[in-house]
Amino acid sequence: MRPVTSAPDPLAGVLIGGREQVDIVVVDDDGRWPERFAAVRERLVGALGERALRVEHIGSTAVPGLAAKPLLDVLVVVADVEDEDAYVPALEGAGFVLRVREPEHRMVRTPARDVHVHLYEPDHPAVRAYLDLRDWLRVDAADRALYAATKRRLAAQAWSDMNAYADAKTDVVQAVLGRARAWRAGQVPPRD
Repeated sequence: MRPVTSAPDPLAGVLIGGREQVDIVVVDDDGRWPERFAAVRERLVGALGERALRVEHIGSTAVPGLAAKPLLDVLVVVADVEDEDAYVPALEGAGFVLRVREPEHRMVRTPARDVHVHLYEPDHPAVRAYLDLRDWLRVDAADRALYAATKRRLAAQAWSDMNAYADAKTDVVQAVLGRARAWRAGQVPPRD
């Protein structure tokens, strides 16, 4: 008889502090999200200065009219994401905590967990994907409605952590991103 072993957690060593149980809550658009982003952007630029090559509001709170988890997602582009000494201490000094360390990506967040800052290098494919998805959802009502319905349906389920919830959205996100990329290339017009 073989001993029962569990598979290793693929996020071990990536999630600083390990997995966390969270309740996923999706709320209607809060008209104050752009103002909150402006304040966070100012805080990030104040901490990083020219090391922040680009600071963008991404995720559902960056799309007017889209239901979202009430946390801001922010994209910060830095010259070398692996050189944590160049930016992590400054972000920690501004009140952010390093949460994710994976190849080519870091994520810091506020202790209140209401702001997630994703750090990438300029040419990383995730930079374009985040912006394509955001911009498409801003102009395409059908995919905005599809994405909102998907998030609400999934939020009604129990999840072991936010990563499991995010993984469950993958098929819809990939389909929407495909249309976003076609739109960006001039092949698909937005639908009202």
